[in-house]
Amino acid sequence: MYRLAWVVAALCVAPIVAAALAAFGGDWDTWRDVLSTVLPRYTVTTLALVAIVGTGAAVIGTSTAWLVTVYRFPGVRWLEVALALPLAFPAYVLAYAYTSLLDHPGPVQTLLRDVTGWGPRDYWFPEIRSLGGAALMLTMVLYPYVYLLARASFRQQSSNAFLVARTLGRPPLGAFWAVALPMARPAIMGGTLLAIMETIADYGTVAFFNVQTFATGIYQAWFSLGERATAAQLSLCLLSFALLLAGLERAQRGKARRAGRGGARFEVLTKPVLTGWKGWGAMMICLAPVLLGFLIPVVMLGVMAWGSGQSIIQPRYLSLMGNSVTLAAVASVLTVIGAILIGFRARTKPGRTSRALVVGAGLGYAVPGGVIAVGLMVPMAGLDNAIDSFMRDNFGIRTGLLITGSIWLMVLAYMARFMAAALNAYDSGMATVPHHFDAIARSLGQGSAKLLWRVHLPVARTSVLTALLIVFVDVMKELPATLILHPFNFDTLAVQAYRLAADERLREAAVPSLALVGFGLIPVLLLCRTIGRESA
Repeated sequence: MYRLAWVVAALCVAPIVAAALAAFGGDWDTWRDVLSTVLPRYTVTTLALVAIVGTGAAVIGTSTAWLVTVYRFPGVRWLEVALALPLAFPAYVLAYAYTSLLDHPGPVQTLLRDVTGWGPRDYWFPEIRSLGGAALMLTMVLYPYVYLLARASFRQQSSNAFLVARTLGRPPLGAFWAVALPMARPAIMGGTLLAIMETIADYGTVAFFNVQTFATGIYQAWFSLGERATAAQLSLCLLSFALLLAGLERAQRGKARRAGRGGARFEVLTKPVLTGWKGWGAMMICLAPVLLGFLIPVVMLGVMAWGSGQSIIQPRYLSLMGNSVTLAAVASVLTVIGAILIGFRARTKPGRTSRALVVGAGLGYAVPGGVIAVGLMVPMAGLDNAIDSFMRDNFGIRTGLLITGSIWLMVLAYMARFMAAALNAYDSGMATVPHHFDAIARSLGQGSAKLLWRVHLPVARTSVLTALLIVFVDVMKELPATLILHPFNFDTLAVQAYRLAADERLREAAVPSLALVGFGLIPVLLLCRTIGRESA
């Protein structure tokens, strides 16, 4: 069992190592051309996108978390749950909805021209297909990372320091800046770094808006130019940045565990009631991201899907849904099994080796799907070619793409990408199991397999189911790895939505997009249910 944990960790690390080796083994003359032409543009655009999304997610997530935690105002009980709903949207689906709404032929500009009588060249309107538009889409779906972590931190903070600041004459906003915000800073930074990691990993949104980032550069180098070595070298640049962010996020998470403990918590205090314009102002601040990130795009996608004349129950979409569900089910089960093996080894054999095993297996979360796909395609394509050459030379048989053209390579990519999510969910459940349970089971003659099966899994079954659900939905929404690795005759809902949108068939793209949002709502609603129980 312990050896299997090492095998799983090795499979998760292998694509990252392969991408790095492929980069160093490539043609550096081509890399010099990239360095002098497109690399500066990719770097500037990616950093600008990161800065805008990080700042926006931090501001929206922190302000809304503080309001719903500390105050009472109209609709607060509903809003504290609704603020998590934009997590159900893949950013590229949000981009499809807003493009249809705000583009030149869309209802907003059409209404503007009808009301004013202006012609197409008589007015200026913000361009949705731009860096700013991509940043807005990503901010609207990623701010819940900051909101959820900041809200949890505010709820767990000691209120004593805040109350002392108020008795010393600090206004509520001043006490927030001086006391509550510094204590919540590790959680806020952790959520912001998670949002930034998702930003650099995004491909669907930036590709649809024609924003040139590292993610689009990797895909273009691989498919449009056929420069696999260049794609690997660009992947190495992105990988370095992603691993730096992963280290920062891990450090911030460690600080968050120690921040603001002791004393009466905010959640048990009597909340001040905001009335009049203050109450309605607080409600509007919290309602705006829910409208922009969930309600408006859901309505828009529904209208688009209704006008497309297509139905999700058509054989074509049922086949796509079957492919997506099958792929996500297989990947989630194997990923969670791997997480259980690694988590069990880390619990029963604690130490530096186990910590390194967990960190190595979870590195994929910080690595964009396109990088993992490149890390798998380069060595596996070489292995396929070697097998095909050997079989042709010795037996006269063409084997084709045995590994590269299979869904199992996709499953391996998903396992490497989302192992960290499964590990975190499983560890959260095991944290509630006292370690003396293990000693009692050992004293009763239970071996490792029986200890896991009879003690750990029954106690952690809720966490295991949560991990399955999270990985299932993440696989459903994953786009760059799926685009690069999927076999020619095996499309998914994400691929279909992207292809239709790339062909400007946005109405047709709304149908698979709505299906993706529906699947994304499953874990979010589960999370909202937990929030509701905590608030009761």
